[in-house]
Amino acid sequence: MGDLSHLLRESWTVVEEQQEKLAGYFYARIFLSNPHLRDLFPVQMDVQRSRLLGAIVTAVQMLDAPEQLDDYLRDLGRDHRKFEVTAEQYALVGDALLESLRIFGGELWTAEFEQAWRDAYGLIARKMIDSADADTNPPYWVAEVLSHERRGPDVAVLTVLPGQPLEYRPGQYVSVECPAHQPRLWRVYSIANAPRRDHTLEFHIRALSSGWVSGMMVRRVRAGDLLRLAAPMGSMTMDRDSGRDVVFVAGSTGLAPIKALLEDLTRYNSTRWVHVFFGAGTREDLYDLPELRTIAARHPWVSLVPACSRDSGFEGEHGDISDVVGRYGPWETHDFYVAGSSGMVRSTMRTLAALDVPRERIRYDAFGAS
Repeated sequence: MGDLSHLLRESWTVVEEQQEKLAGYFYARIFLSNPHLRDLFPVQMDVQRSRLLGAIVTAVQMLDAPEQLDDYLRDLGRDHRKFEVTAEQYALVGDALLESLRIFGGELWTAEFEQAWRDAYGLIARKMIDSADADTNPPYWVAEVLSHERRGPDVAVLTVLPGQPLEYRPGQYVSVECPAHQPRLWRVYSIANAPRRDHTLEFHIRALSSGWVSGMMVRRVRAGDLLRLAAPMGSMTMDRDSGRDVVFVAGSTGLAPIKALLEDLTRYNSTRWVHVFFGAGTREDLYDLPELRTIAARHPWVSLVPACSRDSGFEGEHGDISDVVGRYGPWETHDFYVAGSSGMVRSTMRTLAALDVPRERIRYDAFGAS
């Protein structure tokens, strides 16, 4: 894999600065050659334009980490069953990808680069197809919204009930679609609770200015609406073999997977101290703080540190949550779980690196606009 990975990375530098135009051409090539594939994609392509190409590039960059790549492609293959994609359609996408790379690579695009991407995409497609074929679950679950609770102007907490049980691990996320309001627009949201006997799922959603789906989920969805949920994905799950104490770092609705992990720990943990850092802009944005305080009061091994970055009157820590974590510690012997916006996760990772926290002890999920 070493030579292949080297060729792929070298070739990507040839087109990387043009990746936005490349993505546009990539989709145009797919739709012009195969108009029937347009129905698989949303009407608004603004965000989607970078998603499929981005997933392929992410997979290519993992070739040197086979175990991580297998996990990623297994999840991706299962998730793409929601589109009912066929093996033939994978081939069509591959042809469009290679043509796009060739066009934008220009004179710098070599036969070796071409073959490297052909081999890499073939490997990725085979693993995704095999994972999809091996999955015995439905391509998606239909779930009814049982309750929709606003927690401020931009945040909603939804409780939904799938028509059949959806098995997942605390810390994972699912793709969500609301056919009645935004058909074919799927966005990922973390499940905010550990598995329950009644099979209900909770989602914490913040409406973002650039988010087609998040705004709809907060402001338009109501109890009784139906959602579609794809297969669970994500590797930010609890390492039960570790005996190390745990630090959770959550920014805004990044609390969702953290809360699921914490709720799961309350069912069996008796040996690990757990430190929860929950940050937001203002006290109103700490939308689930009362529930977290209840959990901390019931379980003496949980410590809770809330923080606000733009609320001088808040009776707690002040500043970005990544900076607040750095005021505590030492943390070298702890396991970290980090969830929030991509900027918050990057900032926290820098803080933890400066504190000498080993990279292999950090699991994270970063969420962008949706």
